[in-house]
Amino acid sequence: MRRIRLIIEYDGINYVGWQTQPNGVAIQEKIEQAILHITGQHVALHGSGRTDSGVHARAQVAHFDTDARMDAGKFAVALNTRLPSDIRILFSEECASDFHARFSAKEKQYRYTLQIGEHARVETRNTALHLHSAPDFAKMQRAAQSIIGTHDFAAFMAAGSKVENTTRSIYASEWTQIDNYWYYNVRGSGFLYNMVRILVGTMLDIGRGYLPENAMETALATRNRNNAGATAPAHGLCLMRVVYDSEE
Repeated sequence: MRRIRLIIEYDGINYVGWQTQPNGVAIQEKIEQAILHITGQHVALHGSGRTDSGVHARAQVAHFDTDARMDAGKFAVALNTRLPSDIRILFSEECASDFHARFSAKEKQYRYTLQIGEHARVETRNTALHLHSAPDFAKMQRAAQSIIGTHDFAAFMAAGSKVENTTRSIYASEWTQIDNYWYYNVRGSGFLYNMVRILVGTMLDIGRGYLPENAMETALATRNRNNAGATAPAHGLCLMRVVYDSEE
């Protein structure tokens, strides 16, 4: 049995998320179906983590086990012939049998995109949150910086989540501007369910003056979801990269 690692790009707007579920079509489901077509085998595809409905990925990582004899590097091309145009396998290779897309991951990087302006742009309607007017960038940048380090992020987790350990380490957290687009880039050891979207929503509420400037610190200290802001819409979020021990 061989273990194959995939790097996957997808537009999540038409899917219920990464994980297969009964209420709609998921990215995992589509790729597993494509693997069945080219190998004749029902496989379990393991991703680095779940992305919500509407969330995108530039470089999701997943693996599956197979005894198919196809050259590992050709899985990407073969699978792409069976996948819709909004899901693409960018790379495939054989990996060590103890590699696990989720449990071997050391770091994840996400980006959230805002488009600021009177009119929403057609080209980014599915990938950026449109705002008619700009929040206070300096306030949002200070709020972003305040979460760097190791903290208990219970206040930034969706209600109903059953994760026991809510402590995570954030290595980088910052906003950048390019013309009318604002990008929030965050890098950390891992993220709770809806954590990045709640972080962004809280920073937006701070930037708009709906929450005090110390709202991030208050939410971290109290671990109370009510002290954090709204959950930002899913379509502005993208999983950019997953880092493993073998990578820089």
